[in-house]
Amino acid sequence: MASTPHPRMFVEDGRHPRPRRGTPRAAHAGPGRMNTDRTMASAQRMLWIVVGGFCLLSAVLVPLTLPLGWDELVYASRFGSYGPATPFSAPRTRGVPLLLAPVASWSDSTVLLRAWLLLLAGGALWLGFRPWLRIVHRPATVWVAAGLYGSLWITLFYAGSAMPNHYTAMGATAAVGCFLAPRPRYAGVASGLAVVTLMRPNDGVAVAAPLLLAAVLMPALRDHGRHWERLSAVAAGLMAGALPWVVEAEVRFGGVRNRLTEADEVQGGLRAVFSLRAHLTALDGPLLCRPCTGDSVRLPVTEWWVLLPLLVGLGLWAERRARRSTARLWLSVAVAGAAAAPYLFLVPYAAPRFLLPAYALLALPAAVGLLAVVHRARTRRSLPTAAVLILALLGHWGIQADLVRTHAGIQQRARGDWNRIASVLREHGVHPPCVLAGNTSTIPIAHTAGCTVTETSTPEHPSALILRERNPPHWARHWARHWARHWPRFPVPDTYNPGWTVLVRP
Repeated sequence: MASTPHPRMFVEDGRHPRPRRGTPRAAHAGPGRMNTDRTMASAQRMLWIVVGGFCLLSAVLVPLTLPLGWDELVYASRFGSYGPATPFSAPRTRGVPLLLAPVASWSDSTVLLRAWLLLLAGGALWLGFRPWLRIVHRPATVWVAAGLYGSLWITLFYAGSAMPNHYTAMGATAAVGCFLAPRPRYAGVASGLAVVTLMRPNDGVAVAAPLLLAAVLMPALRDHGRHWERLSAVAAGLMAGALPWVVEAEVRFGGVRNRLTEADEVQGGLRAVFSLRAHLTALDGPLLCRPCTGDSVRLPVTEWWVLLPLLVGLGLWAERRARRSTARLWLSVAVAGAAAAPYLFLVPYAAPRFLLPAYALLALPAAVGLLAVVHRARTRRSLPTAAVLILALLGHWGIQADLVRTHAGIQQRARGDWNRIASVLREHGVHPPCVLAGNTSTIPIAHTAGCTVTETSTPEHPSALILRERNPPHWARHWARHWARHWPRFPVPDTYNPGWTVLVRP
């Protein structure tokens, strides 16, 4: 008769015997555990492949030689190699200059800087989605979600750019993933939220608010008093990311209230608005839709706003039908809504990049829905379902790739205008040191010409005045009519955006 094993030979769950000391754990793992490990390893490899494809595709579609844009010049000019420094207004933060510092502090190469940023963007994509491998039921969901988010033209265009929104999106995705992990990673929660807040403080507050509520209200997160640890991690990340902004507000702007007031003025006055239509218009550009009047969106481009909610709904439905908890996916949806809300209901203009955090968080339940459709097509061998899915994905990727290529070409030509204007200035005797005045686009022109730009609302004694026929600032019409009426005028030929005129002090 077989002897009864001693109770100490079983682990707490009563199923798997303890491995002997010195024996590899894998040798005693059951088939289920080994299959889980293989599935997890496969998902991690696929996530690396998605990250590599994301970086490669962005480098192919957006040339590394693309000149720095206006916002990028503001951030890069914090470093002497990209000087002279341009005005750093109240809404801007020090997060992006921190990303640029390893390269911009010693080199002025645009190609090198964009290559560095591309590597950072790929690393952020990995760190943002990796925490979700232990949360979702199927680990493949993670690399599919990363692929959906990484396939967007906005993400691909800004991958090598000195802009904060991709890092805000990845910080939010990582923070929510670490927050929901079976064994919460409090350092990951704090670090992710610190990145979000350092890049854009308003996004940090928007992401933190639903996490704080979830820690208090969700029964599944209140185990053994750990909700206090979650609350502490969220608060620590928020405060750590906001600290540089608060210190700068006290030093440069006379306090937090003054900085908020000035930032509100720069952004055109935050108020109760409903800018959903403006964001729909900006789905295919321009990069900044301010204002969005007179613009329209091409109908095929709206496929993303049709595909995304459809897949999210399918994902939530599939999880519920399988009798799995949907609380974690719903929290991802809630944080996505909170991240998008300020831009939809407070900001009176639109830019496609503003919604990147929402897209990243919604990509996770959308990936669950996409895999549910794939599973149904495979198990039922439904050729129509498979054909529709393949056509939808190919159409999505084709539209997104075309938008990346189009906007890269537009920006290449539009930013070339700054060099043409700088050439006209040099031809007529405007050389550094010099001061330029004009509309808001004078900032990148001044940087390209090696000049500074006046920060006063009514400039005095500039070296030259840069104007466009369309929408010059109110003071420019008055100033040019009375004080600069005898200055020589020189039109700038062959510009992508027509109507540039240079008035040079005699």
